[in-house]
Amino acid sequence: MRIAINRHSLPSIARGALAALCLGSVLHPAPASAQAAPQRIRLGTLAPQGSSYHRILQEMGEQWRIKTNGGVQLTVYAGTMGSEPELVRRMRLGQLQAGTLTVTGLQEIDPAVSALQEMPMMFRSLEEVEYVRTQLEPRMAQLFADKGFQVLFWADAGWVHYFTRKPALHPDDLKTMKTFVTAGDIKHFDIMKSAGYPPVALEWADALTALRTGMIDAIPTIPLLALSGQFYTVANHMIDVNWAPLVGATVIAKKTWDAFAPETQAALRAAAADAAKRFQERGRQEADSAVAAMEKRGLQVVAVPAAVENEWRAMAESFYPQIRGSLVPADMFDEVQRLLAQYRSQHKPQ
Repeated sequence: MRIAINRHSLPSIARGALAALCLGSVLHPAPASAQAAPQRIRLGTLAPQGSSYHRILQEMGEQWRIKTNGGVQLTVYAGTMGSEPELVRRMRLGQLQAGTLTVTGLQEIDPAVSALQEMPMMFRSLEEVEYVRTQLEPRMAQLFADKGFQVLFWADAGWVHYFTRKPALHPDDLKTMKTFVTAGDIKHFDIMKSAGYPPVALEWADALTALRTGMIDAIPTIPLLALSGQFYTVANHMIDVNWAPLVGATVIAKKTWDAFAPETQAALRAAAADAAKRFQERGRQEADSAVAAMEKRGLQVVAVPAAVENEWRAMAESFYPQIRGSLVPADMFDEVQRLLAQYRSQHKPQ
């Protein structure tokens, strides 16, 4: 997966006049000296400053600038605008126009998206994740459009693993550890608590301090963020169980998107599609390299035998009755299961 914002905005009459001016410039281009000011898009993300994700977004912005002859200019705010729910709130207020979010933030727009990430150990491979996501993308796009957001691209960043302060092999080992849960994720918090896994609700910005002070003992995250966030320096044991995929999307306020001419939209989509491909490729590659880098610095990867992995799967599946209809809408939960059955029937192990 913080800079202050100018809270002053144009009066509605002035905004309308500006929109009319921009439309007029499309229909009757003005001389270069009289061209309208560029459309500035502010995008927020929790991706760390300087990370590959941050750089890919910046490169996408450069392509937007080039393809529109400077008509669209993107500024990326990496890790400076608050939590993902806060990023969604800022987009709704017009303080941001776009965001690159994981399911944690996207479900603030529509809860159906939780089906892509919030069912632990439902997916057995990243190929399954991509198949299900691709099948659901048109439906998700319409749901988001109905809520005022345009999806630019989807991608995953590989698998979430549990990183712990002390070795943990069996699921019951986590019952002795205080586990990080994203602040505001009340349903996830309640499910963990009722199952006997002590949750502690925190912002991601506070996670490292919480690990260092013993406020939490375990944190679920992807290896790249464990490395960049330095979580592994305290939680230096990684359980080698693919708990859940980290799925995300880049979205833009539909009001902003709809103001672009069709040819501008096409140019922005093309650059976004390229960014999506690189997001996914880089995320999966960096998962392995991040683990290798952390192992050189003391990370212990806890290998999980097949029989013990079955314990983790049983534990995960025990959550499903509470997840279905609460954390994940029932119809989406069932649809994911249907699509997985469909995929597995066509891709049986050799």
